[in-house]
Amino acid sequence: MNVHSSAVAVAVAARRLAAVKQPATGDKRDLILRAATRVFAQHGFFQSQVADVARVAGVAAGTVYLYFKGKDDLLVSIFERSMAEVISEGRAALDGVADPAERLRRIAHLQLGRLGRDKHLAVVFQVELRQSVKFMERFSATFLQDYLQLIRDTITDGQSSGVFRKDISPTTATKIFFGALDEMATNWMLSRRKYDLSAEADAVVDLFINGLGRR
Repeated sequence: MNVHSSAVAVAVAARRLAAVKQPATGDKRDLILRAATRVFAQHGFFQSQVADVARVAGVAAGTVYLYFKGKDDLLVSIFERSMAEVISEGRAALDGVADPAERLRRIAHLQLGRLGRDKHLAVVFQVELRQSVKFMERFSATFLQDYLQLIRDTITDGQSSGVFRKDISPTTATKIFFGALDEMATNWMLSRRKYDLSAEADAVVDLFINGLGRR
């Protein structure tokens, strides 16, 4: 092996070692977002600082600014990433499912299951995101509308096929369904009792479809 080939081998080995020690760009961004979710949930968004997020993530505060514009951008990114994932998972879960009731059931399990697996994310979604009208207006006009459309399309299909009654606005029904799931998530988040949040999904769907009338 000559000097040139030895230098090349050393350089390649150094790059491989660096790749092992240093997380990829996407990994570091994800690390920061997970840290921000934890910090915002534990201390509140308005009481938290970017430096707090950096400390929990194990990076320098300046590193956070390489990926995010600031604290507001962190909160927006948590919401957008989570909603993009749940919409993608929702479309995949509904693909090929014709029964509207089963589609609603899958949506319910997806929504409650996702929040039920991550208490910090649930706190951010159910509390921190709702403390600012500015944030709520922005979020309501973006990914949340796309998610609600999954529910609305399911209800509309059910009305068209005669499975669901047609004398109720699908938009109103969508808000009621989402609101019921949302309240179950909030109650779980605030409860001192530990239980499986996703286990509540079937009861919500059954009540929504069948109502309180005696059978």
